[in-house]
Amino acid sequence: MSSKLTDLFSLTGKVALVTGGYGHLGTAISLGLAEAGATVYVLGRSEDKFQDAFGQQPDLKISFVYCDISDTATVAAAFKQMQQAAGRIDVLVNNAFYSKGQHPEQLTDEEWAYGIDGNLNSVYRCIREVIPYLKQNGGRIINVSSMYGMVSPDFSIYDESPAFLNPPHYGAAKAGVLQLTRYFACYLGKEGITVNAVTPGPFPSEQVQQNEGFVNQLKKKNPLGRIGQPNDLKGAFVYLASDASAFMTGQNLVLDGGWTAW
Repeated sequence: MSSKLTDLFSLTGKVALVTGGYGHLGTAISLGLAEAGATVYVLGRSEDKFQDAFGQQPDLKISFVYCDISDTATVAAAFKQMQQAAGRIDVLVNNAFYSKGQHPEQLTDEEWAYGIDGNLNSVYRCIREVIPYLKQNGGRIINVSSMYGMVSPDFSIYDESPAFLNPPHYGAAKAGVLQLTRYFACYLGKEGITVNAVTPGPFPSEQVQQNEGFVNQLKKKNPLGRIGQPNDLKGAFVYLASDASAFMTGQNLVLDGGWTAW
């Protein structure tokens, strides 16, 4: 490993997989890794959304691969395809999720199970299926959690915007992601594989940002007085994917503008 600072953060020659890598946050994550030199494969179900997110990126190595994180067979097939195409897998970012149902008192059993599956079980599926490939060279697993995996919502913020309230199964699953991170960091350490998490704070989507009143509530709550922008995440993922974080594992890197510091 080079001790030169620019080399420590370089991802040149690395192959990174990003599930849901064309979404609101996933696009910035994928671009950041590619800008640092990685060959990035964006795993998702919609090639159209991939094209909308990235268009033409002639200077960056970003490609689409079909993968449905709810289905073990397609996850396994996607990882096998990437190994055969690139010859190696160095980084997996577990960013994709799915959920339904919202009201804390009205979630059905099926909605609860679906949300837990989409935010927690799917992360386990991807970790389990990527381990054989990462064992070949060591590697990095980066899980995406949420501030609501660490703290409860401030319900007063949602009084006038109940449609944006995070449901309980989301936070419960994201807390589970943090425990999976610690568990597999210890389990895989002997293989030279690091496992860390990134916990974003208030990063409302562009659609949610159209509600200025709600966004102002988020800003007032946060010590930095603003919401997160996707580009705020780039550095954290490059750091955790690179040799700069070689002695860091089982940790949770929180990017929330101070939200959880209250």
